[in-house]
Amino acid sequence: MLTERIHRAIRTTKRHQEKLEDLGIKTLKDLFFYFPRAYEDLSQFSKVSEIRTDCKNVLKGKVTNLSKRRARTGKLLISGIFSDNTGSVEVIWFNQPYILEVLNPNEEIILSGKASFDFNRITLKNPDFEKVKENLIHTARIVPIYHESPPITSKWVREKIALTKSYLDFLEEYMPEEILERQKLINFKKAIKSIHFPSSKDLIIKSRERLAFDELFLIQLIALQKRWQWMKNYSENELNISISEDFLNEFKNKLPFTLTNAQQKVIDEVFIDLQKKYPMLRLLQGDVGSGKTAVAAAAAYAVYKNGLQTAIMAPTEILAKQHFNSLTEIFGFFDVKMDLLVGSLSEKNKKNIAEKIKNGQIDIIIGTHALIQEYVHFKNLGLAVIDEQHRFGVKQRDILKSHGTPHLLNMTATPIPRTLALTLYGDQDISIIDEMPKGRKNIITRIVPEHKRRDAYFWIEDQVKKGRQVFVICPLVDESDYLEVKSATQEYEKLSREIFQNLKVGLVHGKLKADEKDKAMNDFKEKKIEVLVSTSVVEVGIDVPNATIMMIEGAERFGLSQLHQFRGRVGRGEHQSYCFLFPTNSSIESLKRLKALEENHSGFKLAEIDLEQRGPGEIYGINQSGIPDLKMASLSDFELIKRARNEAIKIISQDPTLDKYVSLKGKLNEFINDYNVSICP
Repeated sequence: MLTERIHRAIRTTKRHQEKLEDLGIKTLKDLFFYFPRAYEDLSQFSKVSEIRTDCKNVLKGKVTNLSKRRARTGKLLISGIFSDNTGSVEVIWFNQPYILEVLNPNEEIILSGKASFDFNRITLKNPDFEKVKENLIHTARIVPIYHESPPITSKWVREKIALTKSYLDFLEEYMPEEILERQKLINFKKAIKSIHFPSSKDLIIKSRERLAFDELFLIQLIALQKRWQWMKNYSENELNISISEDFLNEFKNKLPFTLTNAQQKVIDEVFIDLQKKYPMLRLLQGDVGSGKTAVAAAAAYAVYKNGLQTAIMAPTEILAKQHFNSLTEIFGFFDVKMDLLVGSLSEKNKKNIAEKIKNGQIDIIIGTHALIQEYVHFKNLGLAVIDEQHRFGVKQRDILKSHGTPHLLNMTATPIPRTLALTLYGDQDISIIDEMPKGRKNIITRIVPEHKRRDAYFWIEDQVKKGRQVFVICPLVDESDYLEVKSATQEYEKLSREIFQNLKVGLVHGKLKADEKDKAMNDFKEKKIEVLVSTSVVEVGIDVPNATIMMIEGAERFGLSQLHQFRGRVGRGEHQSYCFLFPTNSSIESLKRLKALEENHSGFKLAEIDLEQRGPGEIYGINQSGIPDLKMASLSDFELIKRARNEAIKIISQDPTLDKYVSLKGKLNEFINDYNVSICP
């Protein structure tokens, strides 16, 4: 019954029907799951003698002397006198002629609205009203307020939900009784009814908690089922990797640098995974420059020592080459055969490298999407490392995993709050490198007001003359009149012709061809370019130790996490580095966000702030991740996420296929179908 189409269950206009379709409301169930955004408590009555002008008044009484007239402005006015046993007040409605037809003299009604004091008298203007009856909808109760999209109004939604309220009796409980008891959650049907027809504020809180818990619980079930499936499919792991106690010391002693405590801890976690009976499925998080590549190198070396191959896939050629150079430095003292496979190579070189991979002549192959082309076959792939895995599609990642049963290590420099990580990557174990290498200096970050811009230019030019290099980040490629922000092309022209005429200025952006982009990046790395103007393509990918200054135009248009990523492009060498934020909008809110970047150097702390301020969708591309648009839950509510995950773990450990929980299994399938959910693998 709940799947009945809206137009069959309620009478509505074609215009309303079309707007409902736009809002994704096609069935009665969709309507009941269109939850209020807020509530207004109109349950307390006032008397006419107690009317106030600073709040909404709810009054019970009668309207008399209804009449209509035209104001000087041409508006139609319906006026009358509202009275109770304490006094009377004038009531006026604008352009609502139907009121004369629906309000009968001396009929008891309830009014709710604000009063104004004009011309030495109190007047109620455009109050909501309802005739006194058993079940009031718009007044004399805690009234739900819904998101409005004309012609769909809160009043319209309340009326239609009240009209179809009886259908709520078809809602069935699907949550196991033991979970409801442990978590002290109210019944599902009661939660849905109370969210639309609350009898108390306490019941709203309990209903929200129940519905939020359900969303998070179902998401965690999906993630943990995926993990169970992964372990089941590969329970007979044929890799048989063994790591001796002396292995880490052997690796560490040959490194050209000292591992941090955080790196050693994560390497220990990875080594434990590599020796399990099923392949590793782990996400490695760490700020730019925290040393994730060294962890990947340790894992690759362990795999190599066991006679297996490693593939490391990066989203761009620049990043792939950077990994290749870093690993070449690390493995300079090891007898490891490495190569690089990227799209810009000639077809002859690609086929030559592919042949070596197939014959086992390459131990570690680093590359881009070229690694997952049809002509690439591994002899014995033991480890797949995917860097910035969210930049690849699900199918692309699955192709790499399909080469045998490799261990999988996903890496990201995008700081992800723990609440979001538990949800987005709930099927993976998570490791965090939360410590930077010793000697790494904090990047001095400053907001630069417009009147200080010229001074900043002089200072930056002086730094370049001392041998340093500069990044300049702009939000757009081309000039936009609609968005009053700097564009990369416009800024490049300005800086090269007017500001830094004596410096070598370059330009790179996403619309350039791959080889053009690579040339600009390489020219910058080789100091042929001193000031590189760019869009966000440098967010991840280029490592230029001599670049010490990051200028960000229109800084308020970026999220804190992305700004932190930009900032991480400098500070890679021995010299003190700086990040200058040039806002185009100096609102209090914008400056408050940018101030957080000045004061915090931890990407994870900034990610928490960003999540709280902007929500997950815009920052982490939730719509692309398989996570549904949560209607009630918050991805910053760590305690509720933890509770939901713990209960999901108990259920999956007892019955991973949910065969014993028929109602829950049905709800989970419904949830997956309704929202097309697919947690990030």
